[in-house]
Amino acid sequence: MNKIMTEQELLECFDDAVRFGHIFVNYQPKINHSTGRMVGAEALMRWTNPEYGMQYPSNFIPVLEKHDLIYRADLAVFERVCRFLRSCLDTGITPVPVSVNMSRYDIYRKNYVEEIEKLRKQYDIPVNYLHVEVTETSAIGGMELVSSVLKQLHDYGYIVEMDDFGSGYSSLNVLKDLAVDVIKLDMRFLSGSIGGRGGTIISAIVQMAKWLGTPVIAEGVETLEQADYMKSIGCKYVQGYLYSKPVAEEDFLQKLQKIDQEPMTPALDLIKTMDAGRFWDPDSMETLIFNNFVGGAVIFTYQKQKEKAEILRVNKKYVREIGMNMIEQEILDSDPLQGMDEQNRKIYFDTLDRAIASNDEETCETWRTVCSKTCGEDRICVRSFIRLIGKTETQYLFYAMVQNVTAEKARYHELYESERRFRFASEQANVYAWEVDLATRKMRPCFRCMRDLNIPPVVYNYPEPVIESGIFPPDYADMYRHWMAQLEAGEVDHLEAVMPLTVGRIPFHVRFSLERDENGKPLKAYGSATLVVDEKE
Repeated sequence: MNKIMTEQELLECFDDAVRFGHIFVNYQPKINHSTGRMVGAEALMRWTNPEYGMQYPSNFIPVLEKHDLIYRADLAVFERVCRFLRSCLDTGITPVPVSVNMSRYDIYRKNYVEEIEKLRKQYDIPVNYLHVEVTETSAIGGMELVSSVLKQLHDYGYIVEMDDFGSGYSSLNVLKDLAVDVIKLDMRFLSGSIGGRGGTIISAIVQMAKWLGTPVIAEGVETLEQADYMKSIGCKYVQGYLYSKPVAEEDFLQKLQKIDQEPMTPALDLIKTMDAGRFWDPDSMETLIFNNFVGGAVIFTYQKQKEKAEILRVNKKYVREIGMNMIEQEILDSDPLQGMDEQNRKIYFDTLDRAIASNDEETCETWRTVCSKTCGEDRICVRSFIRLIGKTETQYLFYAMVQNVTAEKARYHELYESERRFRFASEQANVYAWEVDLATRKMRPCFRCMRDLNIPPVVYNYPEPVIESGIFPPDYADMYRHWMAQLEAGEVDHLEAVMPLTVGRIPFHVRFSLERDENGKPLKAYGSATLVVDEKE
Protein backbone atom coordinates (compact mmCIF):
# COMPACT_ATOMS: atom_id res chain seq x y z
CA MET A 1 0.00 0.00 0.00
CA ASN A 2 1.33 3.43 -0.96
CA LYS A 3 2.05 5.98 1.75
CA ILE A 4 2.82 9.63 1.15
CA MET A 5 6.28 10.27 2.52
CA THR A 6 7.00 13.26 4.71
CA GLU A 7 9.48 15.94 3.70
CA GLN A 8 12.06 14.52 6.08
CA GLU A 9 11.58 10.97 4.78
CA LEU A 10 11.98 12.16 1.18
CA LEU A 11 15.21 13.97 2.01
CA GLU A 12 16.63 10.96 3.89
CA CYS A 13 15.85 8.61 0.96
CA PHE A 14 16.93 10.93 -1.85
CA ASP A 15 20.55 9.78 -2.26
CA ASP A 16 19.50 6.11 -2.40
CA ALA A 17 16.69 7.00 -4.83
CA VAL A 18 19.23 8.46 -7.27
CA ARG A 19 21.83 5.74 -6.70
CA PHE A 20 19.49 2.73 -7.03
CA GLY A 21 17.13 4.04 -9.69
CA HIS A 22 14.12 4.62 -7.42
CA ILE A 23 13.80 7.90 -9.33
CA PHE A 24 13.04 6.67 -12.83
CA VAL A 25 11.27 7.64 -16.05
CA ASN A 26 7.85 7.08 -17.57
CA TYR A 27 7.28 8.00 -21.23
CA GLN A 28 4.18 9.59 -22.75
CA PRO A 29 3.94 9.51 -26.57
CA LYS A 30 3.30 12.57 -28.74
CA ILE A 31 1.03 11.66 -31.65
CA ASN A 32 0.07 13.23 -34.99
CA HIS A 33 -3.72 13.05 -34.70
CA SER A 34 -4.05 13.29 -38.50
CA THR A 35 -2.00 10.14 -39.16
CA GLY A 36 -1.89 8.27 -35.84
CA ARG A 37 1.90 8.18 -36.02
CA MET A 38 4.26 8.91 -33.15
CA VAL A 39 6.40 12.06 -33.44
CA GLY A 40 8.07 12.00 -30.04
CA ALA A 41 7.64 11.40 -26.32
CA GLU A 42 8.06 13.22 -23.04
CA ALA A 43 10.15 11.78 -20.21
CA LEU A 44 8.32 12.21 -16.90
CA MET A 45 10.04 11.85 -13.53
CA ARG A 46 8.65 9.19 -11.18
CA TRP A 47 9.73 8.03 -7.70
CA THR A 48 8.93 4.73 -6.06
CA ASN A 49 10.16 3.82 -2.59
CA PRO A 50 10.75 0.14 -1.64
CA GLU A 51 8.93 0.67 1.66
CA TYR A 52 6.33 3.37 0.94
CA GLY A 53 5.57 2.69 -2.73
CA MET A 54 4.88 5.19 -5.54
CA GLN A 55 5.09 8.88 -4.66
CA TYR A 56 3.16 11.64 -6.43
CA PRO A 57 5.26 14.25 -8.33
CA SER A 58 3.16 16.96 -6.66
CA ASN A 59 4.45 15.65 -3.31
CA PHE A 60 8.16 15.17 -3.94
CA ILE A 61 9.05 17.79 -6.59
CA PRO A 62 8.31 20.82 -4.36
CA VAL A 63 10.48 19.27 -1.65
CA LEU A 64 13.38 18.76 -4.08
CA GLU A 65 13.00 22.33 -5.36
CA LYS A 66 12.92 23.72 -1.83
CA HIS A 67 16.16 21.98 -0.87
CA ASP A 68 18.01 22.60 -4.17
CA LEU A 69 18.02 18.91 -5.10
CA ILE A 70 15.86 19.07 -8.22
CA TYR A 71 18.88 19.51 -10.51
CA ARG A 72 20.30 16.16 -9.33
CA ALA A 73 16.95 14.48 -9.96
CA ASP A 74 16.72 16.10 -13.41
CA LEU A 75 20.25 14.96 -14.29
CA ALA A 76 19.32 11.43 -13.17
CA VAL A 77 16.30 11.52 -15.49
CA PHE A 78 18.41 12.85 -18.38
CA GLU A 79 20.96 10.06 -17.90
CA ARG A 80 18.19 7.45 -17.69
CA VAL A 81 16.79 8.71 -21.02
CA CYS A 82 20.27 8.60 -22.60
CA ARG A 83 20.68 4.98 -21.48
CA PHE A 84 17.29 4.10 -22.95
CA LEU A 85 18.07 5.75 -26.30
CA ARG A 86 21.48 4.09 -26.40
CA SER A 87 19.82 0.70 -25.82
CA CYS A 88 17.35 1.35 -28.67
CA LEU A 89 20.09 2.34 -31.10
CA ASP A 90 22.29 -0.61 -30.11
CA THR A 91 19.45 -3.11 -30.68
CA GLY A 92 18.33 -1.63 -34.03
CA ILE A 93 15.13 0.00 -32.73
CA THR A 94 14.59 3.47 -34.17
CA PRO A 95 13.65 5.82 -31.29
CA VAL A 96 11.64 9.01 -31.45
CA PRO A 97 12.92 12.31 -30.01
CA VAL A 98 12.41 12.36 -26.24
CA SER A 99 11.90 15.66 -24.44
CA VAL A 100 13.37 16.06 -20.96
CA ASN A 101 12.24 18.74 -18.53
CA MET A 102 14.55 21.53 -17.44
CA SER A 103 13.25 23.32 -14.35
CA ARG A 104 13.77 26.99 -13.58
CA TYR A 105 16.21 25.86 -10.86
CA ASP A 106 18.26 24.10 -13.55
CA ILE A 107 18.23 27.27 -15.64
CA TYR A 108 19.61 29.29 -12.73
CA ARG A 109 22.33 26.72 -12.14
CA LYS A 110 25.42 27.90 -14.00
CA ASN A 111 26.74 24.67 -15.54
CA TYR A 112 23.57 22.65 -16.03
CA VAL A 113 23.64 22.76 -19.85
CA GLU A 114 27.25 21.58 -19.88
CA GLU A 115 26.29 18.74 -17.53
CA ILE A 116 23.56 17.36 -19.81
CA GLU A 117 25.77 17.83 -22.87
CA LYS A 118 28.48 15.83 -21.11
CA LEU A 119 25.98 12.99 -20.50
CA ARG A 120 24.78 13.07 -24.12
CA LYS A 121 28.33 12.71 -25.38
CA GLN A 122 29.09 10.00 -22.83
CA TYR A 123 26.28 7.84 -24.23
CA ASP A 124 26.94 9.00 -27.82
CA ILE A 125 23.33 10.04 -28.49
CA PRO A 126 22.65 12.07 -31.67
CA VAL A 127 21.36 15.42 -30.49
CA ASN A 128 18.26 15.19 -32.67
CA TYR A 129 16.89 12.48 -30.35
CA LEU A 130 16.89 14.80 -27.32
CA HIS A 131 14.59 17.77 -26.80
CA VAL A 132 14.70 20.06 -23.77
CA GLU A 133 11.45 21.37 -22.25
CA VAL A 134 11.41 24.62 -20.34
CA THR A 135 8.28 26.00 -18.69
CA GLU A 136 6.78 29.34 -19.56
CA THR A 137 6.94 30.40 -15.89
CA SER A 138 10.73 29.91 -15.97
CA ALA A 139 10.99 33.13 -17.96
CA ILE A 140 9.20 35.29 -15.40
CA GLY A 141 11.72 37.59 -13.78
CA GLY A 142 14.67 36.27 -15.77
CA MET A 143 14.11 36.67 -19.50
CA GLU A 144 17.73 37.52 -20.30
CA LEU A 145 19.05 34.50 -18.42
CA VAL A 146 16.54 32.16 -20.06
CA SER A 147 17.39 33.58 -23.49
CA SER A 148 21.10 32.95 -22.91
CA VAL A 149 20.41 29.36 -21.77
CA LEU A 150 18.25 28.74 -24.85
CA LYS A 151 21.03 30.07 -27.06
CA GLN A 152 23.47 27.73 -25.36
CA LEU A 153 21.12 24.77 -25.97
CA HIS A 154 20.67 25.78 -29.61
CA ASP A 155 24.42 26.11 -30.06
CA TYR A 156 24.73 22.46 -29.01
CA GLY A 157 21.93 21.52 -31.43
CA TYR A 158 19.06 20.80 -29.01
CA ILE A 159 15.43 21.41 -29.92
CA VAL A 160 13.78 23.54 -27.21
CA GLU A 161 10.11 23.08 -26.31
CA MET A 162 8.05 25.58 -24.31
CA ASP A 163 5.98 23.59 -21.82
CA ASP A 164 2.63 24.68 -20.32
CA PHE A 165 2.34 27.59 -22.73
CA GLY A 166 -0.66 29.77 -21.92
CA SER A 167 -0.59 29.07 -18.19
CA GLY A 168 1.53 32.10 -17.32
CA TYR A 169 0.78 35.80 -17.21
CA SER A 170 3.00 36.97 -20.05
CA SER A 171 2.51 34.40 -22.79
CA LEU A 172 2.72 36.89 -25.66
CA ASN A 173 6.00 38.34 -24.37
CA VAL A 174 7.42 34.84 -24.00
CA LEU A 175 6.35 33.97 -27.54
CA LYS A 176 7.95 37.18 -28.83
CA ASP A 177 11.23 37.13 -26.91
CA LEU A 178 12.21 33.47 -26.49
CA ALA A 179 13.52 31.47 -29.44
CA VAL A 180 11.68 28.22 -28.73
CA ASP A 181 11.27 25.59 -31.44
CA VAL A 182 8.06 23.87 -30.26
CA ILE A 183 5.12 25.13 -28.20
CA LYS A 184 3.25 22.80 -25.85
CA LEU A 185 -0.19 24.26 -25.28
CA ASP A 186 -1.85 24.03 -21.89
CA MET A 187 -5.21 22.35 -22.59
CA ARG A 188 -6.78 23.72 -19.41
CA PHE A 189 -8.18 26.38 -21.72
CA LEU A 190 -10.55 23.70 -23.02
CA SER A 191 -11.63 22.33 -19.67
CA GLY A 192 -15.35 21.81 -19.84
CA SER A 193 -17.03 22.59 -23.16
CA ILE A 194 -15.22 22.90 -26.49
CA GLY A 195 -15.03 26.39 -27.97
CA GLY A 196 -16.17 29.54 -26.20
CA ARG A 197 -13.59 32.05 -24.96
CA GLY A 198 -11.01 29.32 -24.27
CA GLY A 199 -11.36 27.96 -27.79
CA THR A 200 -10.96 31.45 -29.25
CA ILE A 201 -7.76 32.00 -27.25
CA ILE A 202 -6.32 28.62 -28.26
CA SER A 203 -7.17 29.23 -31.93
CA ALA A 204 -5.42 32.60 -31.82
CA ILE A 205 -2.32 31.08 -30.20
CA VAL A 206 -2.16 28.33 -32.82
CA GLN A 207 -2.42 30.90 -35.63
CA MET A 208 0.34 33.06 -34.10
CA ALA A 209 2.57 30.02 -33.69
CA LYS A 210 1.98 29.06 -37.32
CA TRP A 211 3.28 32.36 -38.63
CA LEU A 212 6.30 32.01 -36.38
CA GLY A 213 6.95 28.64 -38.02
CA THR A 214 6.61 26.87 -34.65
CA PRO A 215 4.92 23.46 -34.29
CA VAL A 216 2.27 23.26 -31.56
CA ILE A 217 1.57 20.23 -29.35
CA ALA A 218 -1.71 20.13 -27.43
CA GLU A 219 -0.82 18.68 -24.04
CA GLY A 220 -3.35 16.96 -21.79
CA VAL A 221 -5.74 15.84 -24.55
CA GLU A 222 -8.16 13.35 -23.05
CA THR A 223 -11.08 13.08 -25.49
CA LEU A 224 -11.52 12.57 -29.22
CA GLU A 225 -13.64 15.73 -29.31
CA GLN A 226 -10.70 17.77 -27.98
CA ALA A 227 -8.26 16.23 -30.46
CA ASP A 228 -10.60 16.79 -33.41
CA TYR A 229 -11.16 20.39 -32.37
CA MET A 230 -7.42 21.03 -32.13
CA LYS A 231 -6.88 19.51 -35.56
CA SER A 232 -9.66 21.70 -37.01
CA ILE A 233 -7.82 24.87 -35.91
CA GLY A 234 -4.46 23.69 -37.27
CA CYS A 235 -2.90 21.81 -34.31
CA LYS A 236 -2.46 18.17 -35.29
CA TYR A 237 0.06 17.11 -32.61
CA VAL A 238 -1.41 15.90 -29.32
CA GLN A 239 -0.19 14.36 -26.08
CA GLY A 240 -2.45 12.93 -23.42
CA TYR A 241 -4.61 10.08 -22.15
CA LEU A 242 -6.56 9.89 -25.42
CA TYR A 243 -3.64 8.00 -26.95
CA SER A 244 -1.62 6.91 -23.92
CA LYS A 245 -1.00 7.61 -20.29
CA PRO A 246 2.68 7.83 -19.22
CA VAL A 247 4.01 4.27 -19.39
CA ALA A 248 7.03 2.41 -18.07
CA GLU A 249 10.13 2.03 -20.21
CA GLU A 250 9.30 -1.57 -21.20
CA ASP A 251 5.77 -0.65 -22.33
CA PHE A 252 7.02 2.35 -24.26
CA LEU A 253 9.56 0.16 -26.03
CA GLN A 254 6.69 -2.03 -27.25
CA LYS A 255 4.82 1.05 -28.49
CA LEU A 256 7.91 2.14 -30.42
CA GLN A 257 7.90 -1.19 -32.24
CA LYS A 258 4.14 -1.19 -32.94
CA ILE A 259 3.34 2.45 -33.83
CA ASP A 260 4.61 4.01 -37.06
CA GLN A 261 6.77 7.11 -36.66
CA GLU A 262 7.20 10.38 -38.50
CA PRO A 263 9.17 13.58 -37.88
CA MET A 264 7.53 16.68 -36.50
CA THR A 265 7.29 19.46 -39.08
CA PRO A 266 6.90 23.23 -38.66
CA ALA A 267 3.40 24.62 -38.92
CA LEU A 268 4.63 27.09 -41.54
CA ASP A 269 7.11 26.29 -44.27
CA LEU A 270 8.79 29.62 -45.13
CA ILE A 271 10.25 29.86 -48.61
CA LYS A 272 14.01 29.58 -48.18
CA THR A 273 14.92 32.30 -50.67
CA MET A 274 13.24 34.90 -48.45
CA ASP A 275 13.52 35.51 -44.73
CA ALA A 276 9.77 35.99 -44.66
CA GLY A 277 9.50 35.72 -40.91
CA ARG A 278 11.34 39.03 -40.54
CA PHE A 279 8.30 40.82 -42.00
CA TRP A 280 6.84 40.52 -38.48
CA ASP A 281 9.89 42.07 -36.79
CA PRO A 282 9.22 45.82 -36.46
CA ASP A 283 12.95 46.59 -36.39
CA SER A 284 14.04 44.41 -39.32
CA MET A 285 15.32 45.67 -42.66
CA GLU A 286 12.49 43.76 -44.37
CA THR A 287 9.92 45.75 -42.41
CA LEU A 288 11.76 49.02 -43.12
CA ILE A 289 11.65 48.27 -46.85
CA PHE A 290 8.05 47.04 -46.65
CA ASN A 291 6.90 50.26 -44.99
CA ASN A 292 8.98 52.88 -46.76
CA PHE A 293 10.63 51.91 -50.03
CA VAL A 294 8.37 49.55 -51.95
CA GLY A 295 5.08 50.64 -53.47
CA GLY A 296 1.74 49.43 -52.21
CA ALA A 297 2.38 46.09 -50.48
CA VAL A 298 0.25 43.52 -48.67
CA ILE A 299 0.78 40.19 -46.89
CA PHE A 300 -2.21 37.87 -46.97
CA THR A 301 -3.23 34.24 -46.46
CA TYR A 302 -5.16 32.07 -48.91
CA GLN A 303 -7.10 28.90 -48.10
CA LYS A 304 -7.40 27.17 -51.46
CA GLN A 305 -10.10 24.68 -50.55
CA LYS A 306 -12.37 27.38 -49.16
CA GLU A 307 -11.31 29.99 -51.76
CA LYS A 308 -10.85 32.39 -48.87
CA ALA A 309 -8.25 35.14 -48.39
CA GLU A 310 -7.39 37.23 -45.33
CA ILE A 311 -5.21 40.35 -45.23
CA LEU A 312 -2.63 40.23 -42.43
CA ARG A 313 -0.58 43.35 -43.06
CA VAL A 314 -0.51 46.36 -45.41
CA ASN A 315 1.78 49.36 -45.68
CA LYS A 316 0.71 52.99 -45.95
CA LYS A 317 1.32 53.10 -49.69
CA TYR A 318 -1.13 50.22 -50.13
CA VAL A 319 -3.78 52.24 -48.30
CA ARG A 320 -3.10 55.22 -50.59
CA GLU A 321 -3.00 53.03 -53.70
CA ILE A 322 -6.40 51.51 -53.02
CA GLY A 323 -7.69 55.00 -52.29
CA MET A 324 -11.28 55.83 -51.36
CA ASN A 325 -10.08 57.47 -48.10
CA MET A 326 -10.07 54.08 -46.40
CA ILE A 327 -8.10 53.63 -43.20
CA GLU A 328 -5.76 50.69 -42.61
CA GLN A 329 -8.09 48.93 -40.17
CA GLU A 330 -10.96 49.05 -42.68
CA ILE A 331 -8.75 47.22 -45.19
CA LEU A 332 -7.58 44.65 -42.62
CA ASP A 333 -11.19 43.95 -41.62
CA SER A 334 -12.45 43.61 -45.20
CA ASP A 335 -12.66 40.55 -47.43
CA PRO A 336 -10.17 41.26 -50.27
CA LEU A 337 -12.14 39.05 -52.68
CA GLN A 338 -15.60 40.39 -51.93
CA GLY A 339 -15.48 43.18 -54.51
CA MET A 340 -14.54 40.87 -57.40
CA ASP A 341 -17.06 39.33 -59.76
CA GLU A 342 -16.77 35.68 -60.77
CA GLN A 343 -14.55 36.37 -63.79
CA ASN A 344 -12.05 38.48 -61.86
CA ARG A 345 -11.99 36.05 -58.93
CA LYS A 346 -11.05 33.29 -61.36
CA ILE A 347 -8.23 35.44 -62.78
CA TYR A 348 -6.95 36.07 -59.25
CA PHE A 349 -7.20 32.44 -58.10
CA ASP A 350 -5.45 31.26 -61.27
CA THR A 351 -2.59 33.69 -60.52
CA LEU A 352 -2.29 32.40 -56.93
CA ASP A 353 -2.17 28.83 -58.26
CA ARG A 354 0.58 29.81 -60.71
CA ALA A 355 2.56 31.45 -57.88
CA ILE A 356 2.23 28.29 -55.79
CA ALA A 357 3.37 26.09 -58.68
CA SER A 358 6.23 28.30 -59.89
CA ASN A 359 7.60 29.63 -56.56
CA ASP A 360 8.14 32.81 -58.54
CA GLU A 361 6.44 36.16 -58.98
CA GLU A 362 3.20 36.07 -60.96
CA THR A 363 1.19 39.05 -62.23
CA CYS A 364 -2.46 39.73 -62.91
CA GLU A 365 -4.89 42.61 -63.35
CA THR A 366 -8.31 42.43 -61.74
CA TRP A 367 -11.25 44.78 -61.49
CA ARG A 368 -12.91 45.10 -58.10
CA THR A 369 -15.49 47.24 -56.35
CA VAL A 370 -14.10 49.05 -53.31
CA CYS A 371 -16.40 50.43 -50.63
CA SER A 372 -15.48 53.02 -48.02
CA LYS A 373 -17.55 54.70 -45.34
CA THR A 374 -16.63 58.17 -46.56
CA CYS A 375 -16.64 57.82 -50.37
CA GLY A 376 -19.10 55.05 -51.09
CA GLU A 377 -18.31 52.66 -53.94
CA ASP A 378 -15.83 52.85 -56.78
CA ARG A 379 -14.65 50.32 -59.36
CA ILE A 380 -10.90 50.11 -59.71
CA CYS A 381 -8.39 48.02 -61.62
CA VAL A 382 -5.48 46.62 -59.57
CA ARG A 383 -2.29 45.18 -61.01
CA SER A 384 -0.83 42.64 -58.54
CA PHE A 385 2.69 41.17 -58.44
CA ILE A 386 2.28 38.12 -56.20
CA ARG A 387 4.88 35.83 -54.62
CA LEU A 388 4.46 32.84 -52.30
CA ILE A 389 6.47 33.24 -49.07
CA GLY A 390 5.12 30.43 -46.88
CA LYS A 391 2.63 27.60 -46.58
CA THR A 392 0.94 25.34 -44.07
CA GLU A 393 -1.12 22.21 -44.65
CA THR A 394 -4.29 24.25 -45.09
CA GLN A 395 -3.26 27.68 -46.33
CA TYR A 396 -0.62 29.73 -48.14
CA LEU A 397 1.12 32.98 -47.21
CA PHE A 398 1.64 35.54 -49.99
CA TYR A 399 3.44 38.84 -50.41
CA ALA A 400 2.09 41.13 -53.12
CA MET A 401 2.92 44.54 -54.53
CA VAL A 402 -0.07 46.35 -56.01
CA GLN A 403 -0.67 49.24 -58.38
CA ASN A 404 -3.96 51.02 -58.97
CA VAL A 405 -3.98 51.16 -62.77
CA THR A 406 -7.55 52.45 -63.21
CA ALA A 407 -6.39 55.76 -64.73
CA GLU A 408 -3.93 53.94 -66.99
CA LYS A 409 -6.72 51.66 -68.21
CA ALA A 410 -8.94 54.68 -68.89
CA ARG A 411 -6.19 56.36 -70.94
CA TYR A 412 -5.56 53.15 -72.85
CA HIS A 413 -9.26 52.78 -73.58
CA GLU A 414 -9.45 56.39 -74.73
CA LEU A 415 -6.40 55.94 -76.95
CA TYR A 416 -7.79 52.70 -78.34
CA GLU A 417 -11.10 54.35 -79.18
CA SER A 418 -9.32 57.33 -80.74
CA GLU A 419 -7.13 55.05 -82.84
CA ARG A 420 -10.15 53.01 -83.85
CA ARG A 421 -12.02 56.10 -84.97
CA PHE A 422 -8.95 57.43 -86.79
CA ARG A 423 -8.43 54.10 -88.52
CA PHE A 424 -12.04 54.03 -89.66
CA ALA A 425 -11.83 57.63 -90.95
CA SER A 426 -8.53 57.07 -92.74
CA GLU A 427 -9.82 53.99 -94.50
CA GLN A 428 -12.76 56.00 -95.77
CA ALA A 429 -10.68 59.01 -96.91
CA ASN A 430 -7.70 57.46 -98.69
CA VAL A 431 -5.42 58.58 -95.87
CA TYR A 432 -2.26 56.78 -94.77
CA ALA A 433 -0.86 57.54 -91.32
CA TRP A 434 2.20 56.63 -89.30
CA GLU A 435 4.23 57.74 -86.30
CA VAL A 436 7.98 57.92 -85.82
CA ASP A 437 9.88 57.67 -82.51
CA LEU A 438 12.60 60.23 -83.22
CA ALA A 439 15.07 58.92 -80.62
CA THR A 440 15.04 55.34 -81.94
CA ARG A 441 13.90 55.99 -85.54
CA LYS A 442 11.21 53.34 -85.18
CA MET A 443 8.18 53.89 -87.40
CA ARG A 444 4.78 52.30 -86.74
CA PRO A 445 2.39 52.39 -89.73
CA CYS A 446 -1.39 52.32 -89.84
CA PHE A 447 -3.37 49.31 -90.98
CA ARG A 448 -3.77 50.64 -94.56
CA CYS A 449 0.01 51.18 -94.87
CA MET A 450 0.59 47.56 -93.96
CA ARG A 451 -2.24 46.28 -96.16
CA ASP A 452 -1.72 48.38 -99.31
CA LEU A 453 2.02 49.12 -99.22
CA ASN A 454 3.26 45.91 -97.57
CA ILE A 455 4.99 47.85 -94.77
CA PRO A 456 5.85 45.75 -91.66
CA PRO A 457 4.33 46.60 -88.24
CA VAL A 458 7.62 48.22 -87.16
CA VAL A 459 10.15 49.86 -89.47
CA TYR A 460 13.65 50.35 -88.06
CA ASN A 461 16.12 53.10 -89.09
CA TYR A 462 13.31 55.06 -90.71
CA PRO A 463 13.10 56.39 -93.47
CA GLU A 464 15.79 54.35 -95.24
CA PRO A 465 13.82 51.07 -95.65
CA VAL A 466 10.77 52.82 -97.20
CA ILE A 467 13.04 54.83 -99.53
CA GLU A 468 14.73 51.61 -100.60
CA SER A 469 11.32 49.99 -101.20
CA GLY A 470 10.45 52.71 -103.75
CA ILE A 471 7.59 54.33 -101.85
CA PHE A 472 9.54 57.60 -101.99
CA PRO A 473 10.98 58.16 -105.51
CA PRO A 474 14.80 58.73 -105.71
CA ASP A 475 14.45 62.37 -106.72
CA TYR A 476 12.47 63.11 -103.51
CA ALA A 477 14.55 60.93 -101.16
CA ASP A 478 17.03 63.64 -100.10
CA MET A 479 14.19 66.11 -99.52
CA TYR A 480 12.47 63.57 -97.26
CA ARG A 481 15.69 62.85 -95.35
CA HIS A 482 16.11 66.59 -94.78
CA TRP A 483 12.55 66.72 -93.38
CA MET A 484 13.38 63.98 -90.88
CA ALA A 485 16.60 65.76 -89.85
CA GLN A 486 14.65 68.98 -89.21
CA LEU A 487 12.10 67.11 -87.08
CA GLU A 488 14.82 65.27 -85.11
CA ALA A 489 16.56 68.60 -84.41
CA GLY A 490 13.29 70.22 -83.36
CA GLU A 491 13.75 73.02 -85.91
CA VAL A 492 10.13 72.86 -87.13
CA ASP A 493 6.76 71.86 -85.70
CA HIS A 494 4.98 71.28 -89.02
CA LEU A 495 5.99 70.27 -92.55
CA GLU A 496 3.86 69.62 -95.60
CA ALA A 497 4.16 69.29 -99.36
CA VAL A 498 2.64 67.52 -102.34
CA MET A 499 4.96 64.80 -103.61
CA PRO A 500 4.65 61.74 -105.83
CA LEU A 501 4.71 58.40 -104.01
CA THR A 502 5.13 54.78 -105.08
CA VAL A 503 6.50 53.59 -108.41
CA GLY A 504 3.37 54.98 -110.04
CA ARG A 505 4.30 58.48 -108.83
CA ILE A 506 0.79 59.09 -107.47
CA PRO A 507 0.52 62.57 -105.92
CA PHE A 508 -0.14 62.72 -102.18
CA HIS A 509 -0.38 65.60 -99.76
CA VAL A 510 2.24 64.63 -97.13
CA ARG A 511 2.05 66.32 -93.69
CA PHE A 512 4.15 66.03 -90.51
CA SER A 513 3.51 67.41 -87.02
CA LEU A 514 6.02 67.27 -84.15
CA GLU A 515 5.33 66.22 -80.54
CA ARG A 516 7.74 67.48 -77.88
CA ASP A 517 8.33 66.23 -74.33
CA GLU A 518 7.86 68.31 -71.17
CA ASN A 519 11.34 69.82 -71.69
CA GLY A 520 10.59 70.87 -75.26
CA LYS A 521 12.76 68.21 -76.85
CA PRO A 522 11.52 66.36 -79.98
CA LEU A 523 9.71 63.14 -79.05
CA LYS A 524 7.55 61.85 -81.91
CA ALA A 525 6.63 62.84 -85.43
CA TYR A 526 3.16 62.06 -86.79
CA GLY A 527 2.91 61.73 -90.55
CA SER A 528 0.00 61.37 -92.97
CA ALA A 529 -0.38 61.10 -96.73
CA THR A 530 -3.71 62.06 -98.33
CA LEU A 531 -4.45 61.24 -101.97
CA VAL A 532 -4.62 64.37 -104.15
CA VAL A 533 -7.79 64.22 -106.16
CA ASP A 534 -7.87 66.08 -109.50
CA GLU A 535 -10.89 68.39 -109.25
CA LYS A 536 -11.30 68.28 -113.09
CA GLU A 537 -12.05 64.56 -113.00
